[in-house]
Amino acid sequence: MALLPAAGNFAGGVLAEVWKPSARVLSAALHAAVGIMLAIVATELLPKASAVLSGWVIGAAFVMGGVLYLAIEAGAQRLAGAKRGGKRMWLIYAAVAIDLLSDGLMIGSGGAVATALALKLAAGQVLADVPEGYAAAASFRANDVPRGKRLLMMASFAIPVLLAATFAHLVLRDANDLWKFGALAVIGGLLSLAAIEDLLGEAHEHGADSKAAAMSFVGGFALFVFVSAGLE
Repeated sequence: MALLPAAGNFAGGVLAEVWKPSARVLSAALHAAVGIMLAIVATELLPKASAVLSGWVIGAAFVMGGVLYLAIEAGAQRLAGAKRGGKRMWLIYAAVAIDLLSDGLMIGSGGAVATALALKLAAGQVLADVPEGYAAAASFRANDVPRGKRLLMMASFAIPVLLAATFAHLVLRDANDLWKFGALAVIGGLLSLAAIEDLLGEAHEHGADSKAAAMSFVGGFALFVFVSAGLE
C-alpha cells in the first residue's frame, strides 16, 4: 500500500519525460503540488492531531518540523555545491521526499488501526502525487540532469515512503497518543515549509504569477480534498 503514492509520483515523472513542459505549465504544476501539500496538512495531519493533543503541543511539534526542514535544506545546499541551479533542484527533491515521508507515516499509522483505513489513505494519495512527480521530474530536466539519473531519482522516492510506513507501523503502533499524533504535527511543519519556501519559490522562478497558476494551486488543494472525501 505504501508503494501506491510512490507509483503515482513516478507516473507523473514519466509524463514529464514524454512531454517537455513550457515554463508556464511547469509553474502551474508546481502551484498544484503546493496546494496538494497544504491540503494534506490542513485536512489530514493537523485535524487528526488537534482531536487528541492540545494546541500547545501541536504548535511546538509544528515548529520542530520547521526546524527539521531547515536542517534538510542545509544538507541540500551542501549537495548542490557550486552548481548553478543545483541547490533549487535538490530542495525540490527534498520537498517531494518529505511529502512521501508523510504519506508513509499516515499509511503506517492507519494500518496500525485498520487495514481499510491504510488503503483509503494510500489510494487518496495516488492522484495527488501525480502533479508533484511531474513537477519534480520537469525541474530535474530543466537542470540538465541526464535521463537515466532522472528516472533513478524518481524511483528513489519509493524509499522514504516505505521507510516511514515501516517506522510508523512498528514503532508508533504501540506508542501513546503524544508521540503518535505529535509526529503528524511535526510532519505538518515539514510539509508546510517545504511547500511554501521551496516548491512555491521554484514555481515563481519558472514564470510570473498568473490566474492559471493561482487556480492550479486552488485546484490542487481541492483535488486532494475531493479524493479524500470520495474515499470516506
